[in-house]
Amino acid sequence: MQFETLSFALSPRGVAEITFNRPERGNALNAGMLGELHMLFGRIAEDEGVRVVTLAGNGKHFCAGADLTDAGRSETAGPAGATLHDVLQTLESFSKPTIAVVHGGAIGAGAAIAACCDIVMAGSGAFFSIPEVRVGIAPVRLAPLLIRAMGHRNFRRYAMTGERIDADEALRIGLVHAVCPGDLLSSAVADVADALLHGAPMAIRQLKSACVSLAPSGSPPASLDQPAGIAKSAEAIEGIAAFREKRKPKWYPQ
Repeated sequence: MQFETLSFALSPRGVAEITFNRPERGNALNAGMLGELHMLFGRIAEDEGVRVVTLAGNGKHFCAGADLTDAGRSETAGPAGATLHDVLQTLESFSKPTIAVVHGGAIGAGAAIAACCDIVMAGSGAFFSIPEVRVGIAPVRLAPLLIRAMGHRNFRRYAMTGERIDADEALRIGLVHAVCPGDLLSSAVADVADALLHGAPMAIRQLKSACVSLAPSGSPPASLDQPAGIAKSAEAIEGIAAFREKRKPKWYPQ
């Protein structure tokens, strides 16, 4: 398979490795990546040779969230019409085990992608954040997925402050399952993938389906989209402009 924004490899044992491949943008999600991710998930779901899926990022970060350079443009979906909502919903209910392999930052929608995976493994230098309010956007559309992973009270704090959550704190609040030194991350992920391969495929599929149905109520509304579809308020316009210009937004007291 050839992709512009992703790398894909399938091991002989059935472990599919998806790598976000926009390192120059911190692997931020643009329309093209959303479309390719949605299409690839669809193909993998139908491939009986795939037993486990890992998600990782090329370069400095796992995923820097939605690409704000796309904000304000008309393209709110990928080539196949896929939106951020489509990708997150597909990943949340995916029939095969998924592992997020986080190094660097998992920011905004990147943190939500990790939260939708069954298992999150992080390097000791990894961090998470939900910084949308800092650019004038309320992350209410990501809230159900992140609340399930990190709890209601933790989400309220970190979504309102936009603070960075280091790997150890992410482990403490349940957003991450394991933290290990970066040079040991690959081998730790391989061990977890091997543990998953010991499970019978149909039994795991049935268990995942049950887990989705038993999850706490609340799911992203159908209107979920990347910031291009919601960045129309005065605050969002100012916040995104400040981000691009590398300055503090006007609401921040000097």
